[in-house]
Amino acid sequence: MKWYSETENNGVIIQNSFPKGGPYTGPTKKYFNYSYLVFFTRVINETGNSLELTVNFSTDSIVIPNSPDTFVKLFLPSDTMTLDKQNLFSYGIAELESFDKSTWFQRTINPKEDCLFYVVAIIYQTMADVRDQQRGGNRAELVLKGQDLFYRMPPQIDSLLCGHIIFNR
Repeated sequence: MKWYSETENNGVIIQNSFPKGGPYTGPTKKYFNYSYLVFFTRVINETGNSLELTVNFSTDSIVIPNSPDTFVKLFLPSDTMTLDKQNLFSYGIAELESFDKSTWFQRTINPKEDCLFYVVAIIYQTMADVRDQQRGGNRAELVLKGQDLFYRMPPQIDSLLCGHIIFNR
């Protein structure tokens, strides 16, 4: 697999996938058109100590700049991502029903181990917006700045604080 972005910071490597997805067919509200994108992120601990990874997305919708009738919600499905699912449709994810709940997880990553997880973006726009505008790029990445984690989905989301990494000693 070729990664969309790969960054290294203090011995922590973050790899971000390209998107997969399609039309969203789960619970919806009338007058909106829905689609979804599935991304996965791999966090690799190359340090000599364990680290605590925390990621959190709220249920709040994010308004897309320059397209006020288009929104995105991010959530962390409970499905487990593994590298052997890279070639599957939507990376093999089965559960897309929990996007109205706040999602978060916390993991301990031991030295020389990794953690893989999904991030799903549900994008919805009014029917008028679907006809009039494009929703923009479809890339996303988790970025580590110091100990804070930010999620980017240009041009929709520039920098959303979504968690942190604590380095254990």
